[in-house]
Amino acid sequence: MTEVISVRFRSGCKNYYFDPQGLTVKMGEQVIVETAQGLEYATCTQGNHEVEDSAVVTPLSPVVRLATEGDRRTVDNNRRRESEAFDICEKKIAEHGLDMKLVNVLVSFDGSKIVFYFTADGRVDFRELVRDLAGVFRARIELRQIGVRDEAKMIGGLGICGRPFCCSQFLDGFLPVSIKMAKTQNLSLNPTKISGTCGRLMCCLKYEQNAYEDAAKRMPKVESFVQTPDGPGNVKSVDLLRETMKVSLDSAPEAPKCYHNCEVCVLRNGKGSRDGIAVPAERPSRYVEEQEEEFLEDQRLTMPFYMTSALEEAPMREKIGGPESGEGGKPRRRHRGGRHRGKSGAPKTEQPKEKTPPKQPKAEQQAEAKTSDEGAKRRRPRHRGGRRRKSGEPPKGE
Repeated sequence: MTEVISVRFRSGCKNYYFDPQGLTVKMGEQVIVETAQGLEYATCTQGNHEVEDSAVVTPLSPVVRLATEGDRRTVDNNRRRESEAFDICEKKIAEHGLDMKLVNVLVSFDGSKIVFYFTADGRVDFRELVRDLAGVFRARIELRQIGVRDEAKMIGGLGICGRPFCCSQFLDGFLPVSIKMAKTQNLSLNPTKISGTCGRLMCCLKYEQNAYEDAAKRMPKVESFVQTPDGPGNVKSVDLLRETMKVSLDSAPEAPKCYHNCEVCVLRNGKGSRDGIAVPAERPSRYVEEQEEEFLEDQRLTMPFYMTSALEEAPMREKIGGPESGEGGKPRRRHRGGRHRGKSGAPKTEQPKEKTPPKQPKAEQQAEAKTSDEGAKRRRPRHRGGRRRKSGEPPKGE
């Protein structure tokens, strides 16, 4: 067993092992490590731990020190140099008339090396460009041509699923993807639907490929000759995820039926002739899906939230038109005006009514009506139009 720490550089998602040299490094701390290109600034993704000797590539590079505040200022200065170098390189490319697209610029930790990443359709003669850049920056210049996948990984972005690119988030390398995977998963073969932002097939096609291949081994192929609980027939379509298939029966070929994988017996897998194939008399049994009973621990959940003890104890309304209502089994009519009691039926149970204030005696009602009439006579009519008469002035015409 070898004690190591895992670090990740800014330009990639792959983890590298380094010898801690007796230092205790925690996850998230920045360290200065020694690489083949010189000193580099990295972030620890896993602290001190032990791994098998076979997982370590010897010789193991050491960790120089934990990053200090001066190292962080150096990194910030390098970021500003990268931005300036990007603008200068684009101008030089335009001056030389080169058919290339600049993607990214990286400056080493010690500033002695600057790497320019670009994309191009073919080979580009950039020797004159390198000489001009070396004269401007006074450092070692390196130009690297990358593909469209590496470009998407460096720039980043959002895929059609709405999540960040897998290659720029967690993928160590690019997985081999083919159009055969899309066929196995019954996806649309339209290139615009199964291609990523980079223009290549989406890397996520590889994620579930093993599960689809395992399901395809258990399922019959299309146009296979099978025996079902309803008789023999040919398979027309297969659903690998649900492990179901649609079978066109010999007895009813115009209406295919859906069966589970355990309900069919494969007599011939794939296309071919039925000659010499004996159809067994015994048919497979039907698939019955087990349903688990749901038990509610709290009985209060079985009641609606608006039920109260008062509503539960309230009498139920009689069902109108039932066989027991009315005479001679005829449905009893519902009267709209007032309460009606059948000749032979018992009186209906009255629903609880809201409390109403007690009625006043007739003498008090007559007295109140008299006072209201007197008040109405005393009330003056509303004056409409003309000049309002002052108090004490006689009316006109008198």
